[in-house]
Amino acid sequence: MTQVVCDCAVTLDGFMAGHNQSLEQPFGDIDRDALTAWMFRTPEERSAEDGMRTGIGAYIMGRNMFSPDRGEWDLDWRGWWGEDPPYHAPVFVLTHYAREPLPMEGGTTFHFVTDGIESALAQAREAAGDRDIAIAGGATTINEFLAAGLLDELRIHRVPAVTGGGVRLFEGVGPLTLEAVSTRQAELVTHTIYRVLHD
Repeated sequence: MTQVVCDCAVTLDGFMAGHNQSLEQPFGDIDRDALTAWMFRTPEERSAEDGMRTGIGAYIMGRNMFSPDRGEWDLDWRGWWGEDPPYHAPVFVLTHYAREPLPMEGGTTFHFVTDGIESALAQAREAAGDRDIAIAGGATTINEFLAAGLLDELRIHRVPAVTGGGVRLFEGVGPLTLEAVSTRQAELVTHTIYRVLHD
């Protein structure tokens, strides 16, 4: 059965990104290395990061995850990742501004969805078939899916850093019941998988 899952790196005080995102600062005014260094430190952690994508048939992300711009699109912008983004599957980008689908190398095509998270999820389900759907971020988009009861599994990668501000996971989500499925400690990160329990 298709599940909606999410992998996210967070600081000890729960932040996934800082304010003031820009082309020069994709994560805003938060230390990017504090959040991502674990992904590149050892072959084991690189394997864990690659494993996040195993079994994923489609992705959903917010506009901020795709672009530093606001308002009308700069049509020359093709994402942060170069011509071969790491998704290798359809990606549905939530936005208020329509844009034609953007095919990339490696099997990634960005589709721009202007009518909300439920529409994006329906399109992702159709594209994914019997594979899982991943909510790729950022925190605001993850929080929307949590608040709507549309996320089945949350994989939190908690790094030993405190930033004191930014965009926080669980902000405005309301009460949730989570069941810890597994926890694994590494040098720079603690990986915990939670099942989101729905009434």
